[in-house]
Amino acid sequence: MNSAGGQTIPSDEQLDQACAWIARLRSDSVSAADRREFTHWIGSAEANRRAFDEMSSLWGDLGALRHMPINELFPESLPSASSRPAPAARSTATAKSTGWSWPQWLTGGGLVAACLVVTLWVGNQWLAGEAVNQQVYATVVGETRTVTLADGTRVQLNTNSELQVSYSREERHTALLRGEAFFDVERQTSRPFIVAAGKANIRVLGTEFNVERNPDNTRVSVTGGVVSVSESSSASGLRPESVKLVKNQKVSVSGSGLSQVSTTSADEALDWTRGVLVFDRTPLEDALEELNRYLSVPAEAETSVRERKLSGTFELSDPDSALKAIAAALDLREDRSNPDLTLLSPKPN
Repeated sequence: MNSAGGQTIPSDEQLDQACAWIARLRSDSVSAADRREFTHWIGSAEANRRAFDEMSSLWGDLGALRHMPINELFPESLPSASSRPAPAARSTATAKSTGWSWPQWLTGGGLVAACLVVTLWVGNQWLAGEAVNQQVYATVVGETRTVTLADGTRVQLNTNSELQVSYSREERHTALLRGEAFFDVERQTSRPFIVAAGKANIRVLGTEFNVERNPDNTRVSVTGGVVSVSESSSASGLRPESVKLVKNQKVSVSGSGLSQVSTTSADEALDWTRGVLVFDRTPLEDALEELNRYLSVPAEAETSVRERKLSGTFELSDPDSALKAIAAALDLREDRSNPDLTLLSPKPN
């Protein structure tokens, strides 16, 4: 625990706890036990009180706090007349029990109710307005784009990608409808960040990961933190599988379930953000699946060569040249007789 100028500075963990308390206290089913537990937590350490004050001050900055009728909406948050100490002893008695004077209690402990009111008021206004209208971000073939979401999360969209965003008080929900995206998620312990992509559901609090949605599967690669990946659905009667990934791990999710967790790297997961594709003994079928995001005419490998392993770095500034380089590296022939498909096959002897 640090201190500066005689004041205790709350730790990141205490700020997270304060944030979690605000989320818990704004619930529609706050119990007396919840309030007692909160009172114990906030009175157990000066840093806890300061952490809660800092989080609560965010609502005060909105200018709504002073307009909320706290004593009318939450009369139980104020001491009853019979329980109040005599005027001369009031400050001393309160200081002994909680460490706060009466004015501090009103702006401190009473601020729990205020935060609840403001949170609900702002949340309802928000949900009644922009949150109802989902935001959609998209790129065309050959275009990449970086967007910053309402909570500060940054998303890099790869070519030919589409992301749907719908935030609420309870969660930050997004859906990758097509393509690929790298997420640098702003940490919020009270509001998980969720990505739905094909057969996969990804859930985090705040971390960095890449999601690649393909026709047959969704690949998730983690470059920082912890990411929970689960099936969006499973066979009747079975519970969807899930797995936790840490830095430099990846997994794919398809109709047949979760693949084995394997290793990756930031260079491999984020090669596209640098304008290249990097393959290290990658099956040709998988390599073409990635390259097809950039090609105006898609490419496919004949069955007999789909599992050939490809290694190398290929520039994305000219996808057609990259395809030619791949064919040359694996000694394959390009058949362009079909204007809608380029077929890679073994060269005739």
